[in-house]
Amino acid sequence: MRFFLSVLTIVFGVSSFSTAYSADPKKSLDSLKAKLNKIGVPRISGTDKMAGKTVPAIFFGKIKVNNNFDVVDDVKKMHGGTATVFVRDGEEFIRVSTNVLKDDGTRAIGTPLAKNKAYDAIIKGESFCGEIEVVGAPYDTCYEPIKDAGKTIGIYYVGYKKR
Repeated sequence: MRFFLSVLTIVFGVSSFSTAYSADPKKSLDSLKAKLNKIGVPRISGTDKMAGKTVPAIFFGKIKVNNNFDVVDDVKKMHGGTATVFVRDGEEFIRVSTNVLKDDGTRAIGTPLAKNKAYDAIIKGESFCGEIEVVGAPYDTCYEPIKDAGKTIGIYYVGYKKR
């Protein structure tokens, strides 16, 4: 039996250890935050085009995150699941860096966070962890405000699609 599980791990990349670790939204969120904050302090500077609309540009240090997928893709490689950086645009939060996919297989950049329990928490400056629908499917998620001088300017997000 042990040999069979080893073969499954080699052939299919299945490992109960990595699956158990990777499905922890809080650990993955900590990883996303650490990677971005290592780059620098978050701030808004100017605007950028995202899926045909103009939104604020969010930076960590000197690196603009809009349309930059390096960190979210790295978090996915390390932990599985999905990761996103949202920017605040008035009362909306828009995906500017994400590996969440739409039905057509493209990244869901430029799409807003739905007005749900996570939105309600974030708008109050609070974090949220729990089940939420993401682009129409149920996910185990964590959302945390990105703040600059105490003001919410965006959101860190990670999630795992429920099976």
